[in-house]
Amino acid sequence: MLAAVLVACTPGNPGGAPSSGDPTQTPSNTGTPGATATSPTLVPDGTAADNLPVFTAVTKAVWNSADRVAGRAYVDALVAAGFDKSAMQVTEDTTTVGNPAESIQFSVRWNEECLIGQVGPATGEPVTVVMPVLAEGTCLIGQTRPIDW
Repeated sequence: MLAAVLVACTPGNPGGAPSSGDPTQTPSNTGTPGATATSPTLVPDGTAADNLPVFTAVTKAVWNSADRVAGRAYVDALVAAGFDKSAMQVTEDTTTVGNPAESIQFSVRWNEECLIGQVGPATGEPVTVVMPVLAEGTCLIGQTRPIDW
């Protein structure tokens, strides 16, 4: 499915949709849980590419936990690392018939770019990339679940 997301994220609108609100991220915590001096940290004034290392580290940490197939766990861990929850999207953990999803995608909009992650049994190892914002102003295509917690 990430292939579909990545194909859909190609720059059809080079400037992307205008950001709503202040595009600068304000960290609530500048490191990942259990961070050490060598752990990547959030760069609030940086680019999406500058923040890909911390996004990837958080993704891998959750993937290596018991919550590896729970979209909420990725959102909560990214918030704990300082990413803005209101800039996130996440897909459902289950299919429309109630089976576990073969993959889960989640994203953080960072100015006119997106940090996108994909995990799940069909994915193998976690995948994280930086892609342009879609013309609609979002990062993921299709239906996503409300982040209402």
